Amino acid sequence: MKWRKLGLVWQPSGRSWWARTYAHLPTPEFLDEKTLRVYFASLDAERYGRLGWVDVSATDPNRVLRVAEEPALDLGPPGAFDDSGVNPSCFATVADRRCLYYIGWQRCQRVPYQLFAGLAEPDTDGCFRRASASPILDRTNTEPFLRSATSILHDNGRYRAWYVSATGWTTVNDTPYPCYVVRHAESVDGRQWSEGGPICIGHASADEFGIGRPWVVRDADGYRMWYSIRSRSRPYRIGYVESADGLSWTRKDDEAGIASSASGWDSEMICYPAVIDVHGKRLMFYNGNRHGSTGFGVAVLEG
Repeated sequence: MKWRKLGLVWQPSGRSWWARTYAHLPTPEFLDEKTLRVYFASLDAERYGRLGWVDVSATDPNRVLRVAEEPALDLGPPGAFDDSGVNPSCFATVADRRCLYYIGWQRCQRVPYQLFAGLAEPDTDGCFRRASASPILDRTNTEPFLRSATSILHDNGRYRAWYVSATGWTTVNDTPYPCYVVRHAESVDGRQWSEGGPICIGHASADEFGIGRPWVVRDADGYRMWYSIRSRSRPYRIGYVESADGLSWTRKDDEAGIASSASGWDSEMICYPAVIDVHGKRLMFYNGNRHGSTGFGVAVLEG
């Protein structure tokens, strides 16, 4: 597998009140034959996160066509699970509507943040409204820290989610971080999800402490997942696994086919991949340095 980088697509100019910095977690959606809409999260001057989008050409994804002037999804009310920020995760059709699964986050005292999974329904002109005031994936006795960052497929009459689940918190260079793995859950309606599902992707070594933002695709020969690997000794990098059933996975990180560049916007790290097939090509949108502060780029799968 080899991804050919097409370059940086977009980063905030800093002039928008809600998008001063970051284009975090690019999440593409096929809008029409000519257009892809890539959702992302940006930070305002006080570092609260809101969700927006950029339209790009479906045949030339480096060509920006339109940028959202206002947020597509705003902060939740004070005290809600998403009162400090909302980040996109993925799209899935729920009750015949194309819905957005998103990450809601709150700032905390003893740890920097908490993450939850939310669901939003389409509103008008690329905007969304909350389908629920509470998370669709909340903490449980089995998973008491966080459950979020979903990748969802409607598969053989059921919804399947691969999501980030924290097993606890650790400290790296005097900064607290969650230790997180990828688990699996199922749902009949896309709203109520099973609990305590199996761990699909754990840590390959004591150096790793995070497997983040899974993105799952089902091909004719099985399931493929791209994700972000966080470790103590090196910055984020993109990993890759394969599976016949979506539950038992074989790590093939050396075959991910994409790595940090020698210089430029993605030279320090590479993370948060999202894969979409468009006009016979497989594209990957992803973040680079400082988790998306330099914007997001795109690569195409060769062969």
